Parts: sequence; structure tokens; C-alpha cells
Amino acid sequence: MRAMVLESQPGDLVPRELPVPEPGPGQILIRVSTCGVCRTDLHIVDGELSEPKLPLVPGHQIVGTVEAAGEDADRFGTGDRIGVPWLGWTDGDCRFCREGRENLCENARFTGYDSDGGYAEFAVADQRFCFPLSAAIDDTHVAPLLCAGMIGYRALAIAGDGERLGLYGFGSSAHILCQITAAEGRRVFAFTRPGDQAGQAFARSLGAEWAGGSDETPPEPFDAAIVFAPVGSLMVDALRASERGARIVCAGIHMSDIPSFPYELLWEERSLHSVANLTRADGTALLELAARHRVEPMVELLPLESANQALDGIRSGASEGSTVLTV
Repeated sequence: MRAMVLESQPGDLVPRELPVPEPGPGQILIRVSTCGVCRTDLHIVDGELSEPKLPLVPGHQIVGTVEAAGEDADRFGTGDRIGVPWLGWTDGDCRFCREGRENLCENARFTGYDSDGGYAEFAVADQRFCFPLSAAIDDTHVAPLLCAGMIGYRALAIAGDGERLGLYGFGSSAHILCQITAAEGRRVFAFTRPGDQAGQAFARSLGAEWAGGSDETPPEPFDAAIVFAPVGSLMVDALRASERGARIVCAGIHMSDIPSFPYELLWEERSLHSVANLTRADGTALLELAARHRVEPMVELLPLESANQALDGIRSGASEGSTVLTV
């Protein structure tokens, strides 16, 4: 099968011909149709997440159909259309799993990090962590929901239901979340790289009330903010622009150091939070919410062999919306 492979960190992906993997007990073999490209993939390729299996096929926003099933894998039938997210396996027995917080499982395994992902013609996955997909949204547009959407949803749940929401870094996750929150009648303040007029216009077109550079002050304080950009200083900027009692949520898996700041910015019950991974309940809830609000990610579609180009677009900030590889 065709695959794009990371052989060392940091490094470019290399096109390779690999054997089609065989599903083990409880696993299914998926014929991949599309795979979303995520900033987490970039962190892996650039060596900022430093302990993946190598060589590795990245990709954890996988859309495809069931090709075959391993022993005791009877949840899906051949030809069923499914999605595969970042969280690929948990032990089900650690303290966090028993408490319903499987996203924090002490022994979790992640798709496209601990196991090969979807930058290939075929992939295997644990059937328990796959999502059945509605025919209402096509393979291209559903792929970004499988991480960008689901992580955004978890971050939003932690941020709370305040009316005024700041979004720092208007990429794949934020442009999905903006559609959802605007549809719910919330007021969105979107922050892009300074001077990114096109990105700000894009945010306003999706329902943001205000959009400006991350070096600008919003027209009024917000009740919560989600920081998607991996820039630690933005957490401080968000605190400075927030209302009393605001929650500031970091939604990234990697971020540069947060600089020191005066306690007065945190005082008055402001708080900082992080998001780690997702639960299957998060995924189900997000897919239902996206269908209800008719969320449609803006997608740039590229062939599998252009995976390095796709990652370069995220690295440079040139990508608008989501990038999806077609296999």
C-alpha cells in the first residue's frame, strides 16, 4: 500500500510501499478515503512530541470503510463508513478510566503516534474507538471533525457557557468552533496573527462578532477564551483581556513556555486550564452538535503524496480552515 512515513525526527515524510496491515483481535482494517492533517501531526514531524513509534505513518483524523475484521471484532460490518480519532486505545482499568476520564488514561495509545495512522491506503484501529459516520456529511468535510472538532468541543466544555468567547489562533479547530458557538447565539472574538486581514475576514464570515490580531485589544472583556495557537504568551494576553471569573483554556498538545505574569491578572477568580485528548463521549456529542448546526469545515484537499506540503502550510500559517489528504 502507498503510505507517507516518518523515519526520523525531525524530518520530512517519505513515500513508501508498505504491506497492508492485518487486524488483530478486536481490530478492524480500514480502507482510507481521507485523513485530516492536524497541528499535532506537525508537532510529531518536527520532534516536539518526541516519543512516537518509528518508523511511523502519521494521521489521526481518518475516514474510510471497513475492509476486514479481526477476531471478535463484530461492531461494524464490511463496507461500513467510520471515523478514527486520536484516542486509539485505553486500558479501561486505571483510576482515570474508572472515573470516566479515559482521556487521561495512564496507558493510553494514540493513533498516528503509538500506532500507524491514516496517511496511507489502509489502517487498523480498535473497533471500540471508531465512530460510525452519518451520510449527511461527506468524507472530505467530516475528517476535520475527528480531532479539530472534538478537541475544540472538549475545550469549549471546560471554558463554560459564557456569552463572550475569545478564540486565539483561527485555524482548523477555531473555525469549526466559531460556527457552533455563533449558531448558539454566543459572541465570538477571534484573534489571528497580527496583520492577517484575510484570516480576520474569514472569522467574521463564519459568525465572529469581532476579529483582530493577537496584539489587539477586543472591544470588551470576554467571559472565556480558548487558545489554539501553540504560543505561551497568548495565555497571558488572554488573561489580560478577560472578565472577572473568566476561564482561559489551552487546547493544544504542545505550547511554548508561558512567561511569568503578575498575580493581579489571575486574581478575581480567573483560571487557566489545559485540555488533554478526548473521550468517546466527546466525539459522539461533537458529531451530533455539528450535524444539528450544519457545520461545514472549510477544506483544502490535497493528494496523499502532498502531506509535506500540507504540514508546511500549517507550519507557516498559510493554511486557512482545515487541510485534508485524499487517498
